Amino acid sequence: MDTMKLEIVTPHGQIFSGNVKSATFPGAEGEFGVLPEHASLVSLLEAGIIEIEKEDGTVDSIVIDSGYVKVDENKTLVVVEGAVPIIGETESDMAKAIKEAKELIKRASNSDFAIANVEAKVETAAKTRF
Repeated sequence: MDTMKLEIVTPHGQIFSGNVKSATFPGAEGEFGVLPEHASLVSLLEAGIIEIEKEDGTVDSIVIDSGYVKVDENKTLVVVEGAVPIIGETESDMAKAIKEAKELIKRASNSDFAIANVEAKVETAAKTRF
């Protein structure tokens, strides 16, 4: 099974590090996906959701504000100002993560469409967990 190393970091520390099957990013020119052995590239990222397909087939979602992604054949590095993983062991934890994610997006974006789009994706990601 082909995988790539994915790292997501903020000024406050590492948010994610692991081998993944694929990742989808909210690029400045639109959403795009990255697979193992992808051609090298650097892209700006806008406020949105990074969706990560892990080795076991599960999908994690991480809400970000802005930053950039650097892709090499075997490693993808994401550097963002702020990020909130949409994960939680309990519904209470998940509700807190959703609230933090919505606040991050509202601070990062002045587009009502972008905010609504991310909020819808966050709600969908949360529903698949419980």
